[in-house]
Amino acid sequence: MNCFYPLILVVLLFSSCSRKYKVEGSSSVTSLDGKMLFLKMLHEGEWVTVDSAEVLHGLFSMRGPADSARVVTLYMNDEPLMPLVLEDGNVEVTIANSQLSAKGTPLNDKLYEFINKRNSLEVQIEELERKEARMVLDGANVDEVHEQLSKEVDALMKEMNDYVKLFIVDNYENVLGPSVFMMMCSTLPYPVMTSQIEDIVRTAPLSFKNNVLVKEFLDKAKENMQLIEEHKRMQQNVQASVQN
Repeated sequence: MNCFYPLILVVLLFSSCSRKYKVEGSSSVTSLDGKMLFLKMLHEGEWVTVDSAEVLHGLFSMRGPADSARVVTLYMNDEPLMPLVLEDGNVEVTIANSQLSAKGTPLNDKLYEFINKRNSLEVQIEELERKEARMVLDGANVDEVHEQLSKEVDALMKEMNDYVKLFIVDNYENVLGPSVFMMMCSTLPYPVMTSQIEDIVRTAPLSFKNNVLVKEFLDKAKENMQLIEEHKRMQQNVQASVQN
């Protein structure tokens, strides 16, 4: 019986050591040939290099231990190219002028299905904006066209926001939830609590809210909301004193 416990320990250690990521990339962008690519992750406010490889004849490869899944960003020098997940398994990365993708592992497949869907919705919104300009140039009534297409744009925006929220909620418990949440928040001019963010956080588990980046954003957003409310009260007091 005493021999059983060391055997379990050996099995666990072997299992841990056998978890590895392998990134196999191909690029049709000729300017990347001979360039160094870096996998970087945000750690304590700084981008830290996790791995690197040179692009040779349109191909590159990286590999290493994957004890836990991590979301990283593929960089060329200081230019971010695309996000991907380092997890146990083989990740196939494709870099082209019209496409960036990572597939082959569960979380990367899920991430790029999300990115492709969101990009598709953004393209539809941009196309409606171009359509409005074309219709006005063709002589259509500006107000009528704007009213008609604004409804379509609003519907697509709602669909996209709902899709982003649902994706984050469905991935609360893995690295994709916090990462996509931070991608969404990065589009804001400064940290602030929007109705969408409040909806996401309201049902989030502690594991999500205690994520270092999420917690930092939420703390700053709540602080900014207090400052905004104080500023509004000051303006109201000034207006009231002027009226009196």
